[in-house]
Amino acid sequence: MNLVERLKAGLARSREGFLRRLDHLFREGELNEEFFESLEEALILGDVGVEAALKLVEQLRRETGRRKVRSAVETREILVEEIAAMLSLPEERPEPGRDPLVILLVGVNGSGKTTTAAKLAYRYRQEGREVLLVAGDTFRAAAIDQLQIWAERAGAGLIKQQPGSDPSAVFYDALNAARARGIDVIIGDTAGRLHTRVNLMEELKKINRVIGRVQPGAPHRVLLVIDATTGHNGIAQARYFNDAVPVTGLVLTKLDGTARGGIVVGIQDVLKVPVCYVGVGEKLDDLLPFDAADFARALLA
Repeated sequence: MNLVERLKAGLARSREGFLRRLDHLFREGELNEEFFESLEEALILGDVGVEAALKLVEQLRRETGRRKVRSAVETREILVEEIAAMLSLPEERPEPGRDPLVILLVGVNGSGKTTTAAKLAYRYRQEGREVLLVAGDTFRAAAIDQLQIWAERAGAGLIKQQPGSDPSAVFYDALNAARARGIDVIIGDTAGRLHTRVNLMEELKKINRVIGRVQPGAPHRVLLVIDATTGHNGIAQARYFNDAVPVTGLVLTKLDGTARGGIVVGIQDVLKVPVCYVGVGEKLDDLLPFDAADFARALLA
């Protein structure tokens, strides 16, 4: 199964909800104001977000006029193109060098950070990289145990401390251990935190500062992990976390279990950072690199 087919399978529920609302709009007929208003409503109901939906419809108006399109059925492909263009923000992905590449995963409770850390470790291990996972969620003993199991499955090392330890100290130890061991990539899990809890967001800032002091320039990638089932609340999460730490990219998880695949468009439009990966299942290889054109086609075509 190629990437587009895997995305389509993962987005099956999103497509079902999204396409049911859109299909009748794309039937043969005249383009008119009613069509564009109905399309705008369908995009908003599909969790694309109000601002992104307005932009898409306006772009569609201009492009259909430029191409002299007269029937609604011809607009589907143009909409695919416009969504792909809106999502096409490339990430400057750094490669491991003399010092380890440091990746920090952040997000709210239950977003899928721990499993994403393992899946990302697996991807780097498939490239032949030596990977060290960091159990930065010290609040839950179960999170440390869970990451231990995932690390073994992914073929990665693990740095952990006792539950209740200062997470910044865990990262301090991990960075020093990684240099001693010749590790290529460090992937840090962090405790889930509500974006509205000021004290926990301050702790995240401290982790970020400690990493930067031990290894200047790190972390090199800060990936915000968002559960796609959260819908519009994901946009608020993105804003708050980006204010606390310099988010460089997004990971959208649980796209296989939601009818809200359109939220990818809304979040990325607001935050203006690229979507790097999408999670479409529970297996180690179910973290797919994001491709805007493939995603738009899998969602709408």
